[in-house]
Amino acid sequence: MTSLTSAPHPAVVRTHTWEGYHCESRLVRTSAPRLPRPLLLIGGAFQRKEAWGQFERELLAQMDVLTVDPPGWGAGDLLPDHHGVAFLADAVCHMLDEHGLAEVNIAGGSYGTAIAYRIAQRHPERVGRMVLIGTMTSIPGHARAAMLRTMEHLAARRMEEYAEAAVDILMNRDRLGSVASGARVRRFLLRRLTNLPEEEAAQTYANTWRLLTQQMIDTAHPPTPPALVVTGEHDTFTTPELCREMAETCQESWFAEISDADHMLFLERTPELADLVSRFLAARPLTGLAYCRGVEQVRFGAPASAAT
Repeated sequence: MTSLTSAPHPAVVRTHTWEGYHCESRLVRTSAPRLPRPLLLIGGAFQRKEAWGQFERELLAQMDVLTVDPPGWGAGDLLPDHHGVAFLADAVCHMLDEHGLAEVNIAGGSYGTAIAYRIAQRHPERVGRMVLIGTMTSIPGHARAAMLRTMEHLAARRMEEYAEAAVDILMNRDRLGSVASGARVRRFLLRRLTNLPEEEAAQTYANTWRLLTQQMIDTAHPPTPPALVVTGEHDTFTTPELCREMAETCQESWFAEISDADHMLFLERTPELADLVSRFLAARPLTGLAYCRGVEQVRFGAPASAAT
């Protein structure tokens, strides 16, 4: 619950230009942040900077929050798919510069995890701690085939078919009853994707094609900031196994699996995810959390051990 002593100030929206492309950011400061570094939130493929909702409000009880629309997202310009994740990472760092933020914590969701990971690789001095929510080092064959089918529907603007196919990737239809608010979240996503504005449909097509044709995450240079990788126990897209593999690519990392959740963690288990993220960013213990099936520390090149 948001503390009255750390009530947020009104959001400040800034416009930016990176290499000729328009992008935007939204900074919300609290009156008494408990953590010294602001949290940079980088959303997934369909997520605008204003769309974090209750998850952002929960975090604002602890810290300032910066959300972004890089080129290709939300209010940003359409970004052709030949631009890679390094371009996006540099665009986000440019936004940080224009806010005068030399160092932040970062949380990336789904597609946004690739940008967060690349920033931590290229600019480790700017990242205190990093959280990756629903991620993987590369797209497995079954997911790639399913994504290509969604691209066919999207190209033809068959939006109802596109929405059904895309949500089937993001949420396990057979486990909706085991996911907190699963049916409600599925209805919300279907409505959102069926009614994508034309400019967002074009952005989504380019962003998905980028994901399918480029190496979004290069694990050859392990990021050094402490990292938490988290997923839902029922996630069949960025599965617990794939997320744990990602944790193994970071020099110091933890892996957490949230119960009763799928890929859309920030909508399904909002307070629990916010609590986990806040604990990690504050370097508090991650043990004994009833909403986690398990948390383990996964040190780069060493066997896993119990969380501390």
